[in-house]
Amino acid sequence: MRRVIAKPVAAAIVVFARAITAVRAIWPNEGIPQGQCVYFANHSSHGDFILVWAVLPPSLRHRTRPVAGAEYWLKSSINRFIGRDVFDAVLIERDRDRRTRDPIEVMAEVIDSGASLILFPEGTRNQTDAQLLPFKSGLFHLASIRPDVQLVPVWINNLNRVMPKGEIVPIPLICTVTFGDVMQIEAGENKEVFLNRARRALLDLSPKHPGGDQ
Repeated sequence: MRRVIAKPVAAAIVVFARAITAVRAIWPNEGIPQGQCVYFANHSSHGDFILVWAVLPPSLRHRTRPVAGAEYWLKSSINRFIGRDVFDAVLIERDRDRRTRDPIEVMAEVIDSGASLILFPEGTRNQTDAQLLPFKSGLFHLASIRPDVQLVPVWINNLNRVMPKGEIVPIPLICTVTFGDVMQIEAGENKEVFLNRARRALLDLSPKHPGGDQ
């Protein structure tokens, strides 16, 4: 029954997100990436993955699963329904002492099942003045064990102003979701070099960064 209810709820959330943000997707010159992808994005709001998910074409959206913190999406019955049933999120326990499985193995299994992922390599919401927090190592380890998967940088602009921390009612503002060129890990590339390259690819999409969309 919950799965039956989840489908119209998902559609309603997409309509609501688009209505509040007038969100516009900006795709690279090569067009919309096809096939399996790991979309890695900046993170400033609990609604980030909703906006990325909402702008994907339906054929891609239906097989794309966000990676999210279990402690937030399991803390109430409503959160659990939205996280598990509506978005089919891959819920990761961030507290190492409470983990029963390696998060990288879990994400790799999801990729092996044919799904794409939405991932936030900063690991937590950025509440600072910096454009990006340092990247955690998860993206590198996932790319290392699944080197053929397409990695797509995604910059979400303005959503932190639509739903500021602590606010319940969203503020209608125009948002953009900018998708960059596909990248992959290179043979023999070490963690520091790869993460710096991935971070630069993401920053280059920011309107506030030289080379970003205006």
